[in-house]
Amino acid sequence: MSGITRPLERHLMVCTGRAYPELAQEIAGLLGVELVPTRALTYANSEIYVRFEESVRGSDAFVIQSHCAPVNEWLMEQLIMVDALRRASAGRITVVAPFYPYGRQDKKHAGREPISARLVADLYKAAGADRLMSIDLHADQIQGFFDGPLDHLNGIPVLLDYVKENYDLANLTVVSPDAGRVKLADKWSDKLGAPLAIIHKRRDPNKANEVAVGEVVGDVKGRVCLLVDDMIDTAGTICKAAEALKNNGAAKVIAAATHAVLSGKAVERLNESAFEEVIVTNTLPIDEDLIPKITVLSIAPITASAIRAVYEDGSVAALFKQY
Repeated sequence: MSGITRPLERHLMVCTGRAYPELAQEIAGLLGVELVPTRALTYANSEIYVRFEESVRGSDAFVIQSHCAPVNEWLMEQLIMVDALRRASAGRITVVAPFYPYGRQDKKHAGREPISARLVADLYKAAGADRLMSIDLHADQIQGFFDGPLDHLNGIPVLLDYVKENYDLANLTVVSPDAGRVKLADKWSDKLGAPLAIIHKRRDPNKANEVAVGEVVGDVKGRVCLLVDDMIDTAGTICKAAEALKNNGAAKVIAAATHAVLSGKAVERLNESAFEEVIVTNTLPIDEDLIPKITVLSIAPITASAIRAVYEDGSVAALFKQY
């Protein structure tokens, strides 16, 4: 019998670690697939074991893991999952890390420091990942750390649409909480057609060893001020920025950030802060009951659309063309 045999199409498989399976379940539901049945456990000495309980041979596998605390444990679990897929002959393996682990360690600030974000990319490659997918990286250069395609998804449209629907843009001012976030705030300002203000942090000359007060550069009096950042970690900087805005006559202060890390005293600080509302996405698990003023928006639709585009060899960039 002669003729050309058509190559078999890779079938879509979505896997998840134990850090935040609810997000993976939501993404899988939007894709119309079931999560791959997985046995995962942690031994008494803290070693992790993973086994997929159905064949993944030839599949287009997407391994979803949210890197909340303990980051090292969930990173290791994801690496082990990638290795298991490679050894089980998966056709293509894509790591989906909504919040990229060690993303803030993207360059050397002093001698004898690591570049841990690059190390993580190398670990993913060594484990067997063909592709990475992440949302709102802390630094754009991380895209160049991975030796292969990296899909940098934009979570800002989810936050933008919410702000447009719920606030009067004519009375809105976008505010950068410090000099490092001015580029991000400028992007928000362009998309919303709103003026831009900046919090300039400086040390109080009358108080020794105290972190500075914030000077507000821009007109915020009587306006709704939107503080923007890519993440809220301990919430110290952004809460002080909110206080500075209120002290300068802001009528209302709200915040928007993609990643709600919420370490240390973040919950306490946000609850006691001057914010009317704090808008975040669910790239990381959040107990909304602990922070009454928080609003959590889902990034599952964006992530599912990007996974489908990769699976169908379509354009991921086209998903964000209007933004």
